[in-house]
Amino acid sequence: MKKILLLSDTHSHIDDTILKYVNLADEVWHAGDIGDLLVTDTLKKHKPLRAVFGNIDDAKARLDFPLHNRFMCEGVAVWITHIGGYPGKYNPNIREELQQNPPKLFICGHSHILKVQFDKKLNLLHMNPGACGKSGFHTVRTMLRFVIDGDKIKDLEIIELGSK
Repeated sequence: MKKILLLSDTHSHIDDTILKYVNLADEVWHAGDIGDLLVTDTLKKHKPLRAVFGNIDDAKARLDFPLHNRFMCEGVAVWITHIGGYPGKYNPNIREELQQNPPKLFICGHSHILKVQFDKKLNLLHMNPGACGKSGFHTVRTMLRFVIDGDKIKDLEIIELGSK
């Protein structure tokens, strides 16, 4: 069983409230738009980190993190990418691969809009944690946390960090 903290779109922002939730997790997953790598360096000091780069990230972030991160967590196939879209409106650059080889859990960021939706057609769970940074049009900073237990995704919680 693993407790996961999922965040995205930090845009160089990290604070003690985020770190409080980091310390309660077994792993942290970042869905891109990291900004200053001080964010990921700080996260890695606390917990294991899986991350992807986003469209605002510089060459250094693109060397440290992939565009797509596919892996197994316990019995769950996971795919994290920054610009992925959502069920019915997936990014055309990944749509074919997603249809041919769907994971059980598909994660993206980019929109700054928290969304969790089951895709019945591809039999996958889509998650976007919204944005926990202070840059962007969102008004409430958000993250997600959940548990992966064998092949099950459970105990999903929305974390609201307050307004920007």
